This record gives sequence, C-alpha cells and structure tokens, in this order.
Amino acid sequence: MGNDSELLASFLQRLSSTFKIRDLGTPSFFLGIEMLLVEGGLLLSQCHYMDDILNHARMSYCKPPSTPAALTQATSPTTKLFENPTQYRRLAGALQYLTITRPNLSYAVN
Repeated sequence: MGNDSELLASFLQRLSSTFKIRDLGTPSFFLGIEMLLVEGGLLLSQCHYMDDILNHARMSYCKPPSTPAALTQATSPTTKLFENPTQYRRLAGALQYLTITRPNLSYAVN
C-alpha cells in the first residue's frame, strides 16, 4: 500500500525477482483488523474481531455493565476447575491481542 503507484510497482517488481509473490489486491481483513476504504484513506476497525470474541464466549446478547467489576456480589476464591481450560486460554489470548491494538481496553481486560 502506498501513495506513489510507480514506487509501489517498482518495489513489487524487486520483491518478485527475489521471492515468489502474488498481489492479492486491496486488503479487507488482516490480523483481526478490518480495513475499509473511505474518502481520503482507510478506516481501521476491529468490530468484526470483537464480535467474533463475544460469539466464541457465547456473550453476544449480554448487556454491558457500567463498570468492569461486579458491585453487588462478593467474590470468593474457588477450587473448582474450568470445564474447558483451552477455551478460557483462547479467549484470554484473544482479549490480550485486542489490547495490543486498543490500549483503551487494557485496563478492563488486564
């Protein structure tokens, strides 16, 4: 991607002389980031990635809380193991990846 089409073509030619490459066209979804063409540039969005995380956690239709912590219920330690620790680890990893690109979510997730 770039503003100078001649420079971009030259760069792709030099890459193709060394590596086997293929032009896939304009990107639309890459590493959880959706790229939308708008007038004057690109809009980067992670709404689709966030929806996927909520769907995997079966929380698509949950109401958002006003604060990330429960205010009415006391938390107590439990010795009960998770039924599926792989799913828990996958969701935790997905949320941590999301916070790399969205620092405003870091506090709530971590």
